[in-house]
Order: sequence, then C-alpha cells, then structure tokens
Amino acid sequence: MVMSVSTEQARSKLLKELETLQAEIAELDRRLEHKGNYSLGVGDPAVYEWELNLALKERAEQKKRAVEEALARIAAGTYGTCTKCGGPIEPERLELLPTTTVCCRCAQKKR
Repeated sequence: MVMSVSTEQARSKLLKELETLQAEIAELDRRLEHKGNYSLGVGDPAVYEWELNLALKERAEQKKRAVEEALARIAAGTYGTCTKCGGPIEPERLELLPTTTVCCRCAQKKR
C-alpha cells in the first residue's frame, strides 16, 4: 500500500503521540502506586491528588486508544474516510484532530 505524504505525516505524528501517552500513563501508574494510608477525610489533599491522578490516567488511556485506532485505520487504508458518510475527512481537520473519525459535516450533524 502506498501512503500519501499526509498519511505518512499523520502516522509519524500519531506514533509520537502514542509514545508520549505511554510515558504519561507509566508516570501516572507510578504516582498511583504510592497511595499510602490516606485518612479518606473530606477535603484531604492527598486523596484529591490521588483522584486527580486517576482521572488523568483514565483520560490518557482514552487518548491512547484513539491513537491506536487511528493507526489501525492507517494500516487498513481507511484513515481519512468518515465513518458516518464514507466521504473524505478534510485534510485540515485531520491535521488538527488526527484521531477524528468523522468529517466536518457529520461532526456538525452530531451536535
């Protein structure tokens, strides 16, 4: 399969993003391991920090899944094709949102 320059650029960008997210998740895992013996009191800063790290990890994992799915679409040759209407996703949209699965028109209909 021959990739266009823009698809290869997207692949490179997504691989870098995946690497960054994997490092971020590993760091958050490290922080979450040190839960300690929190008092679980309302407003305890340690509990707040732990919950924040957990939320950040969940968000990073969601982003990682989206990146992996985009890379799979590149491998399958369907990257840049809207999953709703089957039309092309605008290059500008892919540049800004490389994990997007829908074109601008379908994204607006969704709102």
